[in-house]
Amino acid sequence: MGTVHAKADNSQVEGGLFDLDEANTMDPISKPSIKLNGVRARVDRVHVDGLSRTKDDIIRSTVDDLFYATDFEDVILRAHKVRRALDSMGCFKDIGVYIDVSSGPGATPEGLEVTFQVKELSRVLGGVNTTVSENEGNLVIGVKLPNVFGRGERAAAEYSVGHRSSSNFNMSATKPYPHAPLTPVRGTTKKLAGDYMRLHAPPLSLRTKTRCSINLIVMVSPQVKSVLRHIVSVDHRDESVFPTRGTWAQFTSELAGLGGGVANIRTELQAQGNKEIYPGVVFQLSGALGVLHDVYGTDIPEHFYLGGPSTIRGFGQRGVGPHVENHSLGGTVYWASGVHLYTPLPFQPGKGGLGELFRSHFFINGGCLAHPEESGLAILDALTEARLACGAGVALRLGGVARVELNYCVPLKARQGDVTAQGIQFGIAAHFL
Repeated sequence: MGTVHAKADNSQVEGGLFDLDEANTMDPISKPSIKLNGVRARVDRVHVDGLSRTKDDIIRSTVDDLFYATDFEDVILRAHKVRRALDSMGCFKDIGVYIDVSSGPGATPEGLEVTFQVKELSRVLGGVNTTVSENEGNLVIGVKLPNVFGRGERAAAEYSVGHRSSSNFNMSATKPYPHAPLTPVRGTTKKLAGDYMRLHAPPLSLRTKTRCSINLIVMVSPQVKSVLRHIVSVDHRDESVFPTRGTWAQFTSELAGLGGGVANIRTELQAQGNKEIYPGVVFQLSGALGVLHDVYGTDIPEHFYLGGPSTIRGFGQRGVGPHVENHSLGGTVYWASGVHLYTPLPFQPGKGGLGELFRSHFFINGGCLAHPEESGLAILDALTEARLACGAGVALRLGGVARVELNYCVPLKARQGDVTAQGIQFGIAAHFL
């Protein structure tokens, strides 16, 4: 280890001390820069360490692009792209990239060796979690089998149980068919149930969803149903749970009948507007309407339903409309709307505290639906028989996706066959009317 000696210029020293003001005006020492795209380099070898089940052919087709690199910058960029492609396969949980000078037989003067250190996913993955749907809390138990045959294939099974005794079982199998070595697998995956395309362009959010599903309706009639669904959503709200300003609208169109024993056309429009009329006090107007046109095979579970804490408060779950043996028949045409006022709680602590999770809630909501057997003028008459309820309560935020409401409800107008629910009503959902 050497010693560094420094010698000062006499013109810069006065009385044995540096003139700091003058020293600060000196130009900084320039640092050399290296342009990576000017450093010639090529890839001699690529190593992928940690493979066990994954087949060599799918790995080889993905990393081949590295051998076309011409300089060091190109090597880094291509290595990053290959890493993303390996990650998109869904076979690995950890991927590291290391670049070193090539050595050994076959090494070239400008050669490099690129090593990917990977950790494969376990053969079986499982988990238990909870989800929130429309006025339904669910316990979900899932099992996944990633990379089943070594080329990114996946199988999954999921069973969910709701607190209202509802249950659902879902199975899916996925086989990737990449068109090019670096094409993300998820972009060309063929699934039994899932999304094929999503397009997002703020503030307009477009979602195109294609789903093939098999629905088994216990005690009614087993059905096989294929659905082509298109969703257009426009959201200008500042947030989704307790918005203070902005509007939201969503239009859903659904075509069933490309396969299976059910054919119908279903359209639905939902909208919401929010305005802060005083600091912390928000006025909200919401509405929804839907039309279901039956071609053949449409049964009761396909109908629209109203009533309950997340739709028309003050009525029982699916309580609007005629019932047979305490089971709602639903309807093929409906409309619903609500007027809401949200305010801070009286004992709310300082901004950003626990009180930010709560809102006082005052509302008037109403709506009606037309029975499937009604047609012509009977539908118009049914759509004028509005149900109406009002009430007040407390709303609680659940993260950024759902909320809980505890309201005291008073039905103001009902029709014969409706099931009303005066008094305390509890609801949990991701979206409320």
